[in-house]
Amino acid sequence: MSHPVDVHVGRKLKQVRTLRRLSQTDVARKLNLSFQQIQKYEIGSNRVAASRLFELSQILDVPPSYFFEDLKDSADTPPKKDPGMAIVTALAAIKDDAVKSRIVTFIEDISGKTVARHI
Repeated sequence: MSHPVDVHVGRKLKQVRTLRRLSQTDVARKLNLSFQQIQKYEIGSNRVAASRLFELSQILDVPPSYFFEDLKDSADTPPKKDPGMAIVTALAAIKDDAVKSRIVTFIEDISGKTVARHI
């Protein structure tokens, strides 16, 4: 029996893959896998490893957190939103490195903390 989280991640994978107009074969080729493996991920019968999930997020141009959006816990209540993670996700979505750098500088100025620069 598949774990509900694996089923949820699989549905999100299928959703974004379809929105990007990619076939299971297209995604599988980029990962050097068979389309059957992508099929198993999408139905939740096989778990997606964290490293594979990261690769999928890059291929499909979504943050890794996308696969867990709207996930409910075992008590059927939505998980608490962390505003800090929302900021990180939004910052990661910005494509312009100069803009990212200015935002990081602003955050450093108002927080008094220095952030390691990998931008």
